Amino acid sequence: MARKPIARDQIVKLIVGAGQASPSPPIGPALGSKGVKSIDFCKEFNARTAHMTPGIPVPARVTVRPDRSFHFELRTPTTSYLLLQAAGVKERKNKLRGGMAAGKESIGEVSLKHVYDIAKVKQSELRLSGLSLEGLCKSVIAQARSCGITVVP
Repeated sequence: MARKPIARDQIVKLIVGAGQASPSPPIGPALGSKGVKSIDFCKEFNARTAHMTPGIPVPARVTVRPDRSFHFELRTPTTSYLLLQAAGVKERKNKLRGGMAAGKESIGEVSLKHVYDIAKVKQSELRLSGLSLEGLCKSVIAQARSCGITVVP
């Protein structure tokens, strides 16, 4: 007779606008398939992100336990969002979007001070706190290139 596998925690990664969580897709189906009531997550998420500017994309890592309870941790806004904001890029099709041909086309410029500020924000996150600020700055510069943003000294 086959043994039942041991129940383990399941992890769901979501990117949701601050203060704008609702049980409609993509949150509802992602959490509903794991047996979690999405309305509970939405209420708690909106309460925790109430102090942030509405609409900033905030990554959330939801851990669902075998008894269908959950907890989640919020992370800092995505690097690409912070770079596009610093470069002053206008919205296309109601979204902030990078360049179509990243290596060939430049959609904006950011200074090294902006890069340093973004790296400081990212370093405040627990999982990135062990990295050096120089390494984070290099990572932010690489992300800027892939978004089509030029870094000027």
